[in-house]
Order: sequence, then C-alpha cells, then structure tokens
Amino acid sequence: MTRTLTAALLTSVALAAPAFAECEVTLRSSDTHPDGYPTVEGVKHMAERAKELSDGRICIEVFPSSQLGEEKDTIEQTQFGVIDMVRASFGSFNDIVPEAQLLSLPYLFRSEDHLHNVMDGPIGDDLAKAFEARDLIAVAYYDGGARSFYNSQKPIASIDDLKGMKFRVMQSDVFVDMMSALGANATPMPYGEVYSSIQTGVIDGAENNWPSYDSSGHFEVAKYYTLDQHLMVPELVAISKTRWDALSPEDQQILRQAAEESEPVQRKLWAEQEKASEEKVLAAGSEVIRDIDKTPFIEAMAPVYEKYVTKPEYRDLVKRIQETE
Repeated sequence: MTRTLTAALLTSVALAAPAFAECEVTLRSSDTHPDGYPTVEGVKHMAERAKELSDGRICIEVFPSSQLGEEKDTIEQTQFGVIDMVRASFGSFNDIVPEAQLLSLPYLFRSEDHLHNVMDGPIGDDLAKAFEARDLIAVAYYDGGARSFYNSQKPIASIDDLKGMKFRVMQSDVFVDMMSALGANATPMPYGEVYSSIQTGVIDGAENNWPSYDSSGHFEVAKYYTLDQHLMVPELVAISKTRWDALSPEDQQILRQAAEESEPVQRKLWAEQEKASEEKVLAAGSEVIRDIDKTPFIEAMAPVYEKYVTKPEYRDLVKRIQETE
C-alpha cells in the first residue's frame, strides 16, 4: 500500500511540477471529496492565503477525489511524511487518536454554534496536542454537518417511533450501540448499497447530513427526514509533523494564519450547500420533521457514554464540552 501511494504521489508531483516550480515550499494536500466540495474549497482558500502571506514562497497543492488514496490510507501517509497534508473527518482518526472517538458520541454537541465554540477554544487546542503526539499538526477545524435520521416508512417524531426499525449505519461500534439504545436495529453496510436496500425494503432508512441525503438520491426512496442531529463530527486539516518540523517558525506561523482564515470560508460554503440541498429535497416532496423533543433521545444514550467514556480524562473532556456555551 505504501509503495502504491508513494508511486501515485510521485506521478502527481511530476505532472504538477511546472505549476509550482516557483515555490520555495510546496505542500501536497489530500481530500477524498470532489473538486468544489466545501472542504476542498476551504483548503484551496488556505492555499491562496499562504501564497499571499509568503509573497509566493509557500504553495499548497490540493488533490481532491481520493487521488492520493482513501482517508485512512492518506492519514497514515501523512503521519509518515509521505503526504504533506490531509483533510479528513474526525471519525477517521478514531483508531489513531483515542480522544477523537469521543467527538463521535451521539448528541454531544447541541448545535453547530456549540460545536464551533468548542473547537475554536481551549478544548480545540487540547485536541491539537493529542494529534501532535501522533505526528499530526492540527491547523484547522472545518464543518461536516449534522447527521439525522431518514426513512421510507413514517415520520419519526419521538424515540418510540424508532422502535423496531432497521437503519443503515457506518461500520462503527458507537453507531451500532446508539441504534440499540434507541430501540432500533442497526445494519452496518457500505454507503453505496443504501439506496437499493431502502428501495427493496432490506432496511427502513439511514442517517446522514443534508448534502449527503441529497447527493446520494436517498431522498427519492426515503422521504421522511427527522432533524434530531444526533451527530456533529468536525473535519480536520492536518500537516505531517515531519514536514512541519522542517519548516521555519515564520512559515509555520503563515500556515497557521492561512488555515485559521480558511475556517469561516469553509463553514460558510458548508452552510450554503446545506441550504441548497434542503431546498432541493423539499421541492421533491420530502417531509421534514423539525420540532422534536430531543431529551428522551439524549437520556437513552447513558449506556453508550458509560461504555466509551471509560477514563477520568475522557469524562473530564466530555464534561468540558457539555459545559461549553
């Protein structure tokens, strides 16, 4: 795998070399999403600002659409210094940074504003230290939206409505345990199988954010969308520590500033994409259930938190997140 990815990277570098020949420092950044996606555009903005702030010395080349590999592989390559930068979901770091898994706990964040306040404050700084200990320098936290339930059978307005229903979830123990705690049946399966599985009745529904509900076409076969927002997982932009340590303090500061300035740009683009997707699926006839009492859903998560928040330092982190305004 390492040889394959290295070969792919070297090929890409060779093709792009003329465009970046004038740069003293060139960082190559991987993203699984396609060109134009908010995370890709966020890193592109970081690249523009880094070039401006450095008077053209620092360039960041963005490789979208998994050109350098899938998230798990590119994270490992960034740790090893084969790839300079990576943009990936926090969930993809669960096996590498134990603290990252805590951010996948259901109903941990109350709103997008709450998420931003947590990640932009001291807790975000502490999480960055945890990533640095695993050879990754966290430079930006992006939006990844809120995941909610959708299904083909009925409107879900209460926790009782979920009982006995079959939902596709990511292949994650946390998600399986979440569905069990809610009284539903979890069915882990690849994302590409969800549409046909709902259509044929193998499952009743799935869960995801607005843009994914739209772009996947799942709204065509599952028109009931309940905004319970059970999961808000941030996206991370990280630089290889090996590459970072080779940079001058001046260049490190430039990259930190460029990354910080890219955050509001990415978040704005994400909000715009969410709005566009919402308008599209509503026009297509989806029924959106907005006003639900989340309290029973949150209370049902007690055994899930008990299972995964096992250390004093984990309990302290969760408590600090919950107490953040």
